[in-house]
Amino acid sequence: MKQKINWDALGITASLACAIHCAVLPLFLSSLPLFGVNIIENPGFEYLMIAIAFAVGSYSLFHGRKKHHHNWLPLILFAVGIGFLLAKMQWHAWRNWFLVPAVICIVSAHFLNYRLCRHHAHAHADDCDH
Repeated sequence: MKQKINWDALGITASLACAIHCAVLPLFLSSLPLFGVNIIENPGFEYLMIAIAFAVGSYSLFHGRKKHHHNWLPLILFAVGIGFLLAKMQWHAWRNWFLVPAVICIVSAHFLNYRLCRHHAHAHADDCDH
């Protein structure tokens, strides 16, 4: 039995996990530096989370655009969200001002992609390959 992965649900989950990590993790794990573990302000870990969100989101949104709805808006919203995440890493003093729009853009992109894929119900254009 072949099992399909809902890439939009996975993308939304990854985005929300990133938001939870950025917002809640420092509150609960602030004692980790006492034990020599530095995950809270670790740029390598932050970039890894952004890379995972980018990989999952890019695949999910590009697949939805190419195979189902042919709309670029979810990918544009996603790119803006990833841009905000990268800006958060570059201008650390403004990280909270970049985090909120980043999460809103990324989750909105996945939700819009999900809705467009369900709404069009395989309304194919001439460039569809299935």
